[in-house]
Amino acid sequence: MAARRRLDPAQRRAELIDVGARLFAAKPYEQVLMEDVAERAGVSRALLYRYFPTKRELFAAIHRQATARLLAASEFDGTGPLVEQLTAALEAHIDYFAANSHVVLAANRELAGDPVVQAVIADEFAVLRRRLLDATGLEGRPREVVSAAVTGWLVFVRTLCVDWLANDTFSRAELRDVCVGALLGALDPVVDIRPL
Repeated sequence: MAARRRLDPAQRRAELIDVGARLFAAKPYEQVLMEDVAERAGVSRALLYRYFPTKRELFAAIHRQATARLLAASEFDGTGPLVEQLTAALEAHIDYFAANSHVVLAANRELAGDPVVQAVIADEFAVLRRRLLDATGLEGRPREVVSAAVTGWLVFVRTLCVDWLANDTFSRAELRDVCVGALLGALDPVVDIRPL
């Protein structure tokens, strides 16, 4: 066990999340043990459990933090054609999924029924949907139609990404192109987001 350091509660919690994130990124969910997290963080299991009473709660905190970072890295900047901004945001998500495949698979498989993890995913979808809708500039009924299509598309993208990670069904470029093409096709009757 590493030497203990005195940290305030917020620093300790952040450190435990960072240590846990590295372990969950390296191993499937079921192979990550709370004892390993405690040992790597240089704390007792009792202290770890005081911050995170269960492995699911630790995982949810890690997933919440990762989602916040991912959302920050995939903002639409308002410059260039919308399809280019969409593609850049999708690339950021695919980068994250590839680098954190164990976390993504756990959130969408082992913990698919966990309400806390699903709330994190629902919140992420809400932010992504709002960003895309705002970028279209649509109002009224067209915005409502596009909102419904974007909600379905986000589920579609997550499903394809999980399949890509788990089964290597297609290339990364094919994944990106299928996802972008699906949204373009769904929105074509309502809004033109293709580059000029």
